[in-house]
Amino acid sequence: MQITDSIADILTRIRNANTAKHATVDVPASNMKKSIAQILVDEGYIKSYQIIDDGKQGIIRITLKYGENKSQVITGLRRVSKPGLRIYSSCEDMPKVMKGLGIAIVSTSKGVMTDKKARELNVGGEVLAFVW
Repeated sequence: MQITDSIADILTRIRNANTAKHATVDVPASNMKKSIAQILVDEGYIKSYQIIDDGKQGIIRITLKYGENKSQVITGLRRVSKPGLRIYSSCEDMPKVMKGLGIAIVSTSKGVMTDKKARELNVGGEVLAFVW
């Protein structure tokens, strides 16, 4: 199955599994998805992820994280830059999600990173998604 927007696909799968209170969710692997999963682990939104080799492109198995009484850690995921409308931002105009409580995932020339790291390194790029 050909997916046009693979970043929107991983975000939707995580959002749906999180709403349904699943423990894990499987997504087809790519380098962009691995870096997004790594950012979500580093920022504490998901527990972990592992790459499973299936002989084709591989699968990323993401283990979701919940708080007390199965409360959701990820309360919102939103795709910002879409294939039909790309959103770019300089380091000065980098958006703050929920006034700094959430993160923006940004694809820069130095790799995929959060908005805070992009401000530190003084680089701009394509704003992929908001997570809060």
